[in-house]
Amino acid sequence: MEFKLVHNNINVLDLEKSLKFYEEALNLKEVRRKTAQDGSFILVYIANENSEHQIELTWLRDRKEPYDLGDNENHIAFTVDDYDAAYAKHKEMGCICYENPTMGIYFICDPDGYWLEIIPVR
Repeated sequence: MEFKLVHNNINVLDLEKSLKFYEEALNLKEVRRKTAQDGSFILVYIANENSEHQIELTWLRDRKEPYDLGDNENHIAFTVDDYDAAYAKHKEMGCICYENPTMGIYFICDPDGYWLEIIPVR
């Protein structure tokens, strides 16, 4: 029996704002979209050419309040070949939410408060 990891899901309040953020911050673009016939939800899968893994952004029409992320101990990690350039871009975007220079990593925060770890290729 073989398993293959294919996507992670996160729920978002403003789908267009999230799509813009993920494209600008991490070069993730829409791969496919599923819209409920009654318009109650939209699923958008985003990815880039460097990985088969996707993130599923779920927008729910009736959701108006921000999602409760608890202690926000969950995150999605990305490696980057030019760590300094990525850091400068994210600093300029104002989305860096935590830095750990000792470990050589930092985290950015998306519009809904999800943390995304940035790791240099080692």
